[in-house]
Amino acid sequence: MSPKTVSRVLNDEPFVKDAVRDRVKAVAKELNYQPNITAKGLITRRSFMLGLTYERPSPSYVVELQRGVLERLADERWRMIILPFRDVCAQPEAFFTFLRSAALDGVVLAPPGSDEIAVLDRLDAAGIPYGRIAPQLEPGRGACSLLDDTAAAREAAEHLLTLGHRRLAVILGDPTHRASAARSAGYAQAFAAHGIAIETVAVEPGDFTLASGEAAMQRILARPGPRPTAVLAQNDDMAVGAITVARDAGLATPDDLSVVGFDDSDISRLIMPKLTTVRQPVFDMAVSATEGLLKLLAGEPVPAPVLHRHELLIRQSTAAPRG
Repeated sequence: MSPKTVSRVLNDEPFVKDAVRDRVKAVAKELNYQPNITAKGLITRRSFMLGLTYERPSPSYVVELQRGVLERLADERWRMIILPFRDVCAQPEAFFTFLRSAALDGVVLAPPGSDEIAVLDRLDAAGIPYGRIAPQLEPGRGACSLLDDTAAAREAAEHLLTLGHRRLAVILGDPTHRASAARSAGYAQAFAAHGIAIETVAVEPGDFTLASGEAAMQRILARPGPRPTAVLAQNDDMAVGAITVARDAGLATPDDLSVVGFDDSDISRLIMPKLTTVRQPVFDMAVSATEGLLKLLAGEPVPAPVLHRHELLIRQSTAAPRG
């Protein structure tokens, strides 16, 4: 067998018989042969590096993102590098420069970068393909993994309303993440269906961190008038912060205060009582966004967006209001 044929097999080039390809790969495995990515990149003018970028996510969220990308890249020639960035929306040009300097073949964008249109325009102009996780804007651009945040939030609010709660509070997420507005829209739809004016709901800002959930809950409890009997938090970390502050104030969950989160992160199963929450399949979304990116790298057309299903997980943190 000629060295050229072996090279074609190891570089995944076409027009090699399956039997020959199998023989070469079997010998390479037996010899524990590992291709030199740097040398290959010099020949192909590719880095064989794909970036995964995100901004200040919860620990569980970022782990699921990384696991999903790595799962899809198993046995692929590309490798993943992690590119956290702060304040994508405030610095879109700096964000693009940051991505460009990493010499990437492609990038998987998690929120809020997945919705930063100025960055997408620059990536398109530079010929850098991208996958997008949970974008709210222009879902036909790039390889997109979608979640209907509005429908998911509406179902979460409907759960509390069906239990009989009418005095409600909402803890918002980071306003630079467009999912926060989508979830707010879902809550509002459920409230309207039950004749609840949004002006009667105690709405407090947060930024998807546990500390912001604690601060928001302190403000909710300090408001004049009857306290809410239920809280909708736009992610699990903030929901846990709300439960902690309520407990310190002598309120039991769910007897005195029902709480619903969003994400189904690890913390939702570790807190006691276990948190009622919306599961968004972050791992699966990362896998499909990476799958679509690999298709773009192979020269295939932009794949159709993949819509992932949410699931409301009813656990121990919600119950009917007393009396």
